[in-house]
Amino acid sequence: MAKTEIKTKPTEVSVDAFIDAVANSGQRDDANKIRAMMERLTGEPAKMWGPTIIGFGSYHYRYDSGHEGDMCRIGFSPRKGQTVLYLVDGLDGHAELMARLGKHKTGKSCLYVRKLADIDETVLEELCARSLIWMAEKYPPA
Repeated sequence: MAKTEIKTKPTEVSVDAFIDAVANSGQRDDANKIRAMMERLTGEPAKMWGPTIIGFGSYHYRYDSGHEGDMCRIGFSPRKGQTVLYLVDGLDGHAELMARLGKHKTGKSCLYVRKLADIDETVLEELCARSLIWMAEKYPPA
């Protein structure tokens, strides 16, 4: 079986330039706020992962299937019309926080918000902090 090339890996693209290119000024401001929060929580500088993900830190994973790779411990992407936050531990175990978060949508490990003004930023920070705690336990930093 051919090994699949992982597309989402760290790049040398400037995070500042990527955020500056976000067309919507409100979303650009939100991206700068999220970046500052995630840098503070992780102690890691922002780095581009692939063409659109702003990530912080990294970890190595290996699935039972043998597939393995590296990914950021936490990250986000200002996409057209919404910002996606990547919380690797998923959102199922955070029902109480999710109920208090405000207007959002979810995927398995993705939190979608249109703008930070629609949510409680303190709750968002707690979700991110809990995700990072889970990551440190499951994938201890090297």
